[in-house]
Amino acid sequence: MINACKDFLELAETHSRKWQRALQYEQEQRVHLEETIEQLAKQHNSLERAFRSAPGRPPNPNKSFSEGSLLTSKGEDSEEDEDTEYFDAMEDSTSFITVITQPKEDRKIEGGTGTGSVDWNSVDNVLDSPSFVSKGSSKIKRRVRIPDKPNYSLNLWSIMKNCIGRELSKIPMPVNFNEPLSMLQRLTEDLEYHHLLDKAVHCASSVEQMCLVAAFSVSSYSTTVHRIAKPFNPMLGETFELDRLEDMGLRSLCEQVSHHPPSAAHYVFSKHGWSLWQEITIASKFRGKYISIMPLGAIHLEFQASGNHYVWRKSTSTVHNIIVGKLWIDQSGDIEIVNHKTNDRCQLKFVPYSYFSKEAPRKVTGVVSDSQGKAHYVLSGSWDEQMECSKIVQSSSSSPSSDGKQKTVYQTLPAKLLWKKYPLPENAENMYYFSELALTLNELEEGVAPTDSRLRPDQRLMEKGRWDEANTEKQRLEEKQRLSRRRRLESCISGHGQGCATEEAEKESDVYVPLWFEKRLDPLTGETACIYKGGYWEAKERQDWHMCPNIF
Repeated sequence: MINACKDFLELAETHSRKWQRALQYEQEQRVHLEETIEQLAKQHNSLERAFRSAPGRPPNPNKSFSEGSLLTSKGEDSEEDEDTEYFDAMEDSTSFITVITQPKEDRKIEGGTGTGSVDWNSVDNVLDSPSFVSKGSSKIKRRVRIPDKPNYSLNLWSIMKNCIGRELSKIPMPVNFNEPLSMLQRLTEDLEYHHLLDKAVHCASSVEQMCLVAAFSVSSYSTTVHRIAKPFNPMLGETFELDRLEDMGLRSLCEQVSHHPPSAAHYVFSKHGWSLWQEITIASKFRGKYISIMPLGAIHLEFQASGNHYVWRKSTSTVHNIIVGKLWIDQSGDIEIVNHKTNDRCQLKFVPYSYFSKEAPRKVTGVVSDSQGKAHYVLSGSWDEQMECSKIVQSSSSSPSSDGKQKTVYQTLPAKLLWKKYPLPENAENMYYFSELALTLNELEEGVAPTDSRLRPDQRLMEKGRWDEANTEKQRLEEKQRLSRRRRLESCISGHGQGCATEEAEKESDVYVPLWFEKRLDPLTGETACIYKGGYWEAKERQDWHMCPNIF
């Protein structure tokens, strides 16, 4: 056996050296191929420049050309194109190329095509105003820190090995995997960059407004980049209010309207002239190496003055390295934002991270088009840092590539910043990577409903660092919720006879009648969704909470 093992080891080492040589050769070939393609791209660009400057054609000295990367060179002169990288922006039919043009040249082009002169600065005065808005001041002093996260060790595999393929919301999870915020509070966090919508109110152009709405939809993912912990799954009937008319100019209310599947209804009113509502159902699956989180449901945003009504849906989130390695989160998929009044559309693509891709990680690209399908703006950036928009001044089709696909070439003006992420607070790594707004969400406030997430005892104990007590309290609350469900079923059986005991009737008996929201048919999506029916803020004013269930 020893001799056989020696023979095997010798053979394995020989083959290992052989494969290493083969791998090195392939790597060298790949590098050589990349260099060749880069040279071809540069030659192609030189030929294009020579063609543009040929006799009989108007000279275009101030263009910078890039394929796919939306804003790789931000308006530098064409002489510097030798340093430009070339790669595809999107791999589907919506692929495009952008050419960045100087504003003066743009006006000549527009005028030459008979569309009239366009003053970039006067048209986009709203987009020109500062994008990074300082947070509003408030008389109420908000907290700026929470207790540091304790260092608890936990054997993840011992809990997860029996859960593969199961619905994540049905797995009994200890608080060690959580952060001290509920899903209702995480939904409310989407409002962190509400100033983008306050700014969008003043847009005269609907396509310009769409750019800000698109930036707002992307900004909601910026808090997720380091937030790999699971928020608390809210109790049925749990609510969360954010009453910040004074400093943020808005009031927000969430209610957990279903437990299986977990579903939350949300309504926001802003005194600046917009309202937002959504019912989000979280579908999630544990796949062994990663967890997929699919938020289902439409998000509605309406501007009162113009009547512009935008609808979009969230993208898929994936938490990687569940078993081994460092946890990290990625966003992927396409989002289509539709203005149902004007039929303007914005197609956003969240590019999934790939180790082999040249794309910047967490990249987002998009195009804003009007009802006729004419593209007006190109959007680019990343969902964890910033978004920019570039005004399109001319579009044309490129010659078909070797695979027969044709891309659209957009000539754009230099980019304008739409949104930039706020820096994280000091010591954020020890406070679950919470943003400044997230740190204030679980702060105790007087006058809230007895069902408010701030009053949830297991979440409160976890925030204080008392995780063992929090786990005991979490088990008590879950058992209390199961008991309430059994009582509803027994009530149904006694009221309707044994026929109610069927599986279908049992599901119906579990349908919760929300307190502050009601089921209505959404005429725009054709789906039934929970819409705010009113009464909460009036009840808060009177401090009359007799109708609230005892869930904690």
